[in-house]
Parts: sequence; structure tokens; C-alpha cells
Amino acid sequence: MAARGTRQTVSVVLPVRLAADPPWAAGPFPVADHDGAAEAAARRRLFTTAAGRVLYDHRWHRRAAVTHGPLRLDGMELLRTPSTRAPDQALAVLHLTAPDAPLLPLLRAYSRRRQTSDPDPLTGPLDPAVLLTGVADTAPPPAPFALARPYTVAFLTPDALTPCALRDPDTGELPLSADLLLRSLASRASLSDLPPAPESLPGLRSGIDRVSADWSALVQRQGAAFLGHRPDTGPGDFYDYAAGNARGVYLDALLLGSAQRDRIDELTDELSSVFDGPGLSRRLAELERGIAVFRSTYWRQHLNAHGPANRLLVSFQTRYRLPERFEQILAEAADYARLAQNQESQQIAGALGVLTILGLPVSTALSVLQVLGDSSATHLVVALAAALAATAGALTTRYGRLVLASLRGSRR
Repeated sequence: MAARGTRQTVSVVLPVRLAADPPWAAGPFPVADHDGAAEAAARRRLFTTAAGRVLYDHRWHRRAAVTHGPLRLDGMELLRTPSTRAPDQALAVLHLTAPDAPLLPLLRAYSRRRQTSDPDPLTGPLDPAVLLTGVADTAPPPAPFALARPYTVAFLTPDALTPCALRDPDTGELPLSADLLLRSLASRASLSDLPPAPESLPGLRSGIDRVSADWSALVQRQGAAFLGHRPDTGPGDFYDYAAGNARGVYLDALLLGSAQRDRIDELTDELSSVFDGPGLSRRLAELERGIAVFRSTYWRQHLNAHGPANRLLVSFQTRYRLPERFEQILAEAADYARLAQNQESQQIAGALGVLTILGLPVSTALSVLQVLGDSSATHLVVALAAALAATAGALTTRYGRLVLASLRGSRR
């Protein structure tokens, strides 16, 4: 499976902190011969307006030419993905090419697989901390983003000497070895790292997207991969277009999925701490506002009317169970909102009960004195004392205890 392809690229997506806008060119990294603004305009036409705002309104790129070991850095991108709790949250993308070395061993080394002794290829001048010095903070993110790990998007096209990825020239059928290689590239693991069970082989192809007869895609939790299925003849081949899409609109779909995953992680964390301390209604109002902002800003399950970008986004969401998790967040938030509403109703009922218990004896005593025409101050004091005694007695009854209990509960 250590096949070396004609074209081998990998885009590394990692979470960063972006305190200020970088001094880079605006727009996504161009995959054609134009600038970032023209690239953003071209991609916006392929996506919905809402998705385009998230992906291109706050995005910058920088071309580069840094070679270290078997990898060459072609460029970098920064995409702001802010939230209420993390306004400086962003995603960085490193666009790399492996001109000569096999791609899978590099991916395994980057994942630090136990069965490999190869060094991490993103060190030295390709270390993200070095590349983004003074621009973004690459320190591991705190909770609730601690599970956000670097995500890789690999692209490999075979030559005529790589039969494991090629379709059968006579039947056109795709061998199982091609899908196993695709799985390894997406998961950054060889078959020895993650050996598939024999029982799982029939369903191994269920999650693979056949973009066309010439190439396939697979989205996993650790990464995604694109693999060609016919020999790449070099510049001018169809794979020029395919490689551009892998670094362009298809990567954008996965970036949107990454932003959705981080925001859902944040909402889940906020939901778990909603009962910590006083002020339940206030915290629920803030949570509901955060959910509304997420739904209006990030939560898109369709980038356009059809196409592979949609399918890639849905595959990413499925891998992280994002739709189910968001439905659970909505259901729990609704349950907690009903609980807060019940507590407010109890508070109002308790206040009305107190007014009734305090007001009825006093108003009765004053009414009696008025009817009798008694204006004696002594009698007024005696009447008020009797009213207070009656109130204290009423508070010892079952109804009075319920009123006091509701007031105590509303203050928690």
C-alpha cells in the first residue's frame, strides 16, 4: 500500500486562535490562474449565499514555496470561525505536495502510528507554529474544542505502474485494493495499523463516493482522501481539474463541516453546565441565542442543489453524528426551557400567594374598623397585630408552606 502516485497532495486543517486579521491576501487559496478575490467569486457561484458568507467573508491566503524533506508547502489559508465563547477561533490550512515519496507513510508518520518509526514530516520549517508565528496561535485548543484534531485531505492519482488503484482494463471493475488504499489514505493508517475484520469487507465500500469513473472520495473522522482510478498522464490531464477541486470546493465542504463540529461541541458543553449556579433563566436565554446564531450562521446541510460537495459535507456530518447531536441539543434545550418556565410560573404563583396571605387579614381588619367608624390608633395597632398573627398562622398551614417552598425554589 506504499504506492507513489503521479500527483500527491495533502491539505492539513488544524484549529488555531486568530487575534487579528492576518496581513495576507483576501480570499481562499487560488487553484487556478487568478487572485483570491476572483477565486472566492467563482466558488460563491457554486454554493448557497449563507454557505458562501461562512466560507469566504473572513478568509485569507498566502502562497509559499518551502521544501523540507519529502514535502513542499505550496500555500496557507486562514478561515475565521468565531463563536460567542471563542471569538478568535479559526481554521488554518496548509497545502502540501509530496513530489517523490509515497504519500501513505507520510500520513502515518504525521499521525504518529505506533508501527512507524518515520519522523513527523511537519517539523522544522514546516512546523505550523513556525509557519504561523506572529499570525495565529497554534497551541492545542482548550475545552470544549480539545477533541478538534488536525484533519487531512489527501489526493493521489496513480500511474500505469500502480495497478492496485486502477480499474480493470477489460471489465472496468474496480479492485478491492483500490478501496483499501483509499481507506488507508483517509484514515492515515495502513492495513497493519487498522486491519479490517473479514466480516466488514462486504460493507467497506458503502461510505465511498464515486465522484466519477475516474476517481473516488472517502470521508473519515481523521481525514478525507481522493484517489484516481486511471493512469495520470501529467499536465493537461483531467486530474488538473480534479486536484483543483480537492483543494478547492471539496475542501470547503469539509471546512464547513469542521466549523459545525466545533460549534456543536461548544453548545454541548454549554448545555452540560446550564444548571451550574444561580440564574437558570438567564443562562437558558444565552444558550437559546447561541443555538439560534448557530442555525442561522453555520448549520447548513446543503451547499448547493446537488453534487459531490453536498455528499462530502453529509458524509462528514454523519461521521461525527452532527445531525443527531444537534437534534439532541434542541430537545434538551426545549426541556430545560419548559423547566425554567415552570419555575417562573411557580415564582409568580408564590408571589401572588404571599400577597393573598399578607393582604387578606390586613384588608379585613382595616375594613372592620372602617365599618365600625373606629379611628382609635390603639385599636388600629391591635387590628394590625391580629392581622399579622393571622398571617403567621396562615403560613403554617399546608398552603402557606407551599407558597414559601415555591419562593425558595425560584431563588435557586
